[in-house]
Amino acid sequence: MAFWNRKKTSNGSQSNGTQPNGAHQQHSHAGHDHHDHDHAHGHTHAHSHAHAPSSAATAPKPLTGLSQARFVIAVASGKGGVGKSTVSSNLAIALKYYGKNVGLMDADVYGPTQTAMMGNWEKPSTPDGQLVPVQKHGIGFMSMGLLMGNDSPVVWRAPMAVKVIQQFISNVQWGALDYLLIDLPPGTGDVQLTLAQQASLSGAIIVTTPQQVALGIAKKGLQMFQQVNVPILGIIENMSGFTCTHCGKETAIFKEGGGEKLAREIGVPFLGSLPLDPEIMMSGDEGVPVLAKSSDSIAAKAFLSVAQELTNQLEKNPQSVSASEPKRVAIDDNGDLQIEWPDGFVGSYRPFPLRTNCGCANCVDENTGHRKLDPKQVPLDIRLTRFDPVGRYAVLLTFSDGHNTGIYPFKTLRDLGKKLNQARDSQPSFEV
Repeated sequence: MAFWNRKKTSNGSQSNGTQPNGAHQQHSHAGHDHHDHDHAHGHTHAHSHAHAPSSAATAPKPLTGLSQARFVIAVASGKGGVGKSTVSSNLAIALKYYGKNVGLMDADVYGPTQTAMMGNWEKPSTPDGQLVPVQKHGIGFMSMGLLMGNDSPVVWRAPMAVKVIQQFISNVQWGALDYLLIDLPPGTGDVQLTLAQQASLSGAIIVTTPQQVALGIAKKGLQMFQQVNVPILGIIENMSGFTCTHCGKETAIFKEGGGEKLAREIGVPFLGSLPLDPEIMMSGDEGVPVLAKSSDSIAAKAFLSVAQELTNQLEKNPQSVSASEPKRVAIDDNGDLQIEWPDGFVGSYRPFPLRTNCGCANCVDENTGHRKLDPKQVPLDIRLTRFDPVGRYAVLLTFSDGHNTGIYPFKTLRDLGKKLNQARDSQPSFEV
């Protein structure tokens, strides 16, 4: 993940950067769609240098919330009804079986199910104003169901749901964890975007069933994570086959092999298949995950196999950084934003053109794409006062004029740096 060298505040002092798994404490990006900010692309003037950023590196200051979680993993489906919550709870228990310290966040604000899956509706305690995860089956978990009760509907608009997710990220004492699994709601909406922007996800697992209709929607969910630079850790095929307890014959009720085929098509790992097993259904109703009963059943062995494959994927490359994710971001002594990429390329971006080409809704009309900001109203000596990571795909910039709603995707900045290098190299040189 990117190393966030430092932030400069408006009075010139320095503050530490954010840890890879730390949640933002000052800014909320949930109201901005990733595509709303792509208007900045291709227009921000910058120059490139071969030297590294000059500002001294400082160790990130530990944050509350997710800062002590080694791996933060989203479990998603894109579609409801594929057993994602069942997979999340049983996978958490399977990881615990292998000696891992595991937490489970139920991010489905409108339809929380982990209280039933885990068999606990106990209210969480709140020492020092922070929520403490409820412990069950050796797993600390947090769910809206714990806060609202089993029968109370959540009738909220999206901004309220997003605030709950922000609280789950930054205001829960998750403590030191090897794995935090986040059980996402169906779809690719505000909750998913908030987590991608503020939780610095280590990766995402996509759960699907074998039939084509589920695979098509799972693919869309997968592509959403790719757009925000979240690594795909693998695909799990749920309900892949039913084995008769009398004759032992397996029947592919929802077809078979679709998840593995999708993994090959996209080029991501296939973590394994899970059976359509009455034992899994009963364990969910009873609030006792399969592995909490026994490790010898077919279903239990299937979950253990998936958990082992997941740990293998993560242990092989625990801090994977893609080519579009910076190695280092800093504000140099001249006040320019400098970004160093894994291949050694360093781009330097001046504040004035960054500000005048901001693509946020305050600067660009979202319906027409026309720029609302008049560059003449921006001071020529405008400065960058702060920068904050937006998940693993962008940076949020704060300027000396108080503007702080512009999200600049790394891919945009990277592409821009290449164009500027080409333009510089094509200019003729003159000797006097």
